[in-house]
Amino acid sequence: MQASQAMPLAELGERICVLGPSNSGKSTLADAIARKRGLPVVHLDQLHHLPDTDWQPRPFDEFVALHDRAIAAERWVIDGNYTRCMPQRLRRATGLILLDVPVSLSLLRYVRRTRAGSRRVGAIAGGRERISWDMLHHIALVTPGNRKRYLALYRDLELPKLHLPSARAIEACYRDWGLQR
Repeated sequence: MQASQAMPLAELGERICVLGPSNSGKSTLADAIARKRGLPVVHLDQLHHLPDTDWQPRPFDEFVALHDRAIAAERWVIDGNYTRCMPQRLRRATGLILLDVPVSLSLLRYVRRTRAGSRRVGAIAGGRERISWDMLHHIALVTPGNRKRYLALYRDLELPKLHLPSARAIEACYRDWGLQR
C-alpha cells in the first residue's frame, strides 16, 4: 500500500516492524506508534550495542538471544533492520512499515543529529552521537543497495504493509494517524 492510500494504523496489527535506511526516522516513528497504540517499543540499536560504550556491538549470539526474546512477545513495535535476524522477526510480524527516504536526507539527518546535542529516540544508554567516517560511508555507499533490498523484500511480503517513500509521505502518516513526536 502506498502512502497516498489511507490505511488505519490498527490494520498493521499488534506486532509492527519499522524498516528503512539509517537516519530515516524509524525510531521516532516506532516510538510514536507505540505511545499511540499502547504497544511496547523495541529499538534494535539498543539490543545490538552495549550500553555506555561508543556504539560497541554485543557479541552476536547475545544480540540474537535478546532479539528473539523481544519478538516472542505478543505485542510490539520494533525499529531497525539487522538483516541477519530479519526472517524470524518478519515471521512474527503482523505489519510492516518501510521508510524509504533519499540518501541525501539520511546524511543531513545524521549530521544534524550529531550536532544537536540532545538525546535522540532509540539511542543507546551512554552512547555519544558524533560524526563517524564509518557511518558516513555506510549511509552514502551501503544504504543505496540496502534500500533496493528492503523494497524487494517489502514487495514479496504478504502482510499488511505501508511504504513511505519520502519525508512528505512520513509527515502525512503522522498527521493521518494523529501521532506525536
